[in-house]
Amino acid sequence: MKNTKFKKLFACLLTSIVFAVSVMGCGSSSSGGGGSTNGSGIKVYFSTITLDNFKTLVMNGVIDAGAKTGVTVDCGEPCDTVDAQVAQISQAAKSGYDCIICNPVNADTALQLEVAAGGIPILFTNTEPDAAYLKADKYMYVGSYEVDAGMMQAEYVWNKLGKPSSINICLFSGQPGHPAALGRTKAVKKYFKQQGVNVNFAFNDTAYWNTQKACDEFKLFLKTNQPYDCVICNNDDMALGVVQAMQELGMDPQAVPVVGVDATVAGCESILADGMQFTVLQDAGAQGAACVETAIAIAKKGTAADVTGVTEDGLYVWVPFSPVDKSNAAQYK
Repeated sequence: MKNTKFKKLFACLLTSIVFAVSVMGCGSSSSGGGGSTNGSGIKVYFSTITLDNFKTLVMNGVIDAGAKTGVTVDCGEPCDTVDAQVAQISQAAKSGYDCIICNPVNADTALQLEVAAGGIPILFTNTEPDAAYLKADKYMYVGSYEVDAGMMQAEYVWNKLGKPSSINICLFSGQPGHPAALGRTKAVKKYFKQQGVNVNFAFNDTAYWNTQKACDEFKLFLKTNQPYDCVICNNDDMALGVVQAMQELGMDPQAVPVVGVDATVAGCESILADGMQFTVLQDAGAQGAACVETAIAIAKKGTAADVTGVTEDGLYVWVPFSPVDKSNAAQYK
């Protein structure tokens, strides 16, 4: 991550305003607003699970968009339990916010969070709840359609390997049960099935989005001496762990495709340095901006019907994924 991202997060934490349940204000905009959408006078609260690289970028995207549009954005202290997040949102509900943007600790607790919000609209992001918990213009999901990411990974790998009729795959999924992990993994399997490819999953397990876990698990996998033609990971951090393991063992990461998702700075740098070969841009900044745009629309118009990327049923706002390889990785560093 670039130093500016660390500075931004550090500045947010330094300027925190502590509420009774450890709620922190993570930044507020000036009333003027520099964006094309005027959100002056609108107050948004941001609640998130414990931060990692990508979640921090989403938070910064919300803060940046707030500053550009005149929306006041206050961020809660990152939560590591459902109880902490429910308490945090309950406190925020008493503080006059127009909308809550929430990266839930557990997507299955969406209904609890909605009750805790006391009627304030919630825009879920990064961790997608079941559609049963969503309601147009009230409880929506803003993010990227996970199936597209897995499809792009599988398409790249199949083409890179010369469109074989059979393939041995080493697959690292993220947190068990996480909607992004499920969606991306299912999409990989669906793509190869659609192409009529006979797939053998030499390894198919989780590394919890974590670089070191993926590194350690890949080393254990290699000890089985099973053949593999590629390594597909649900995110860049795990792909980086696979590359790390290869380099520590004196292997060439370019010998087989190693692919991830997110197009993080570290992931793109790895691609340019002949480590990973491919990733999929999940635009965290654009997701944060879409959250703010949707919040403004709901607060001012009562509907998100005109927001870019909104679905016909009004339950989702999609921010497109984009493929990234050596030809365009430099622009995302």
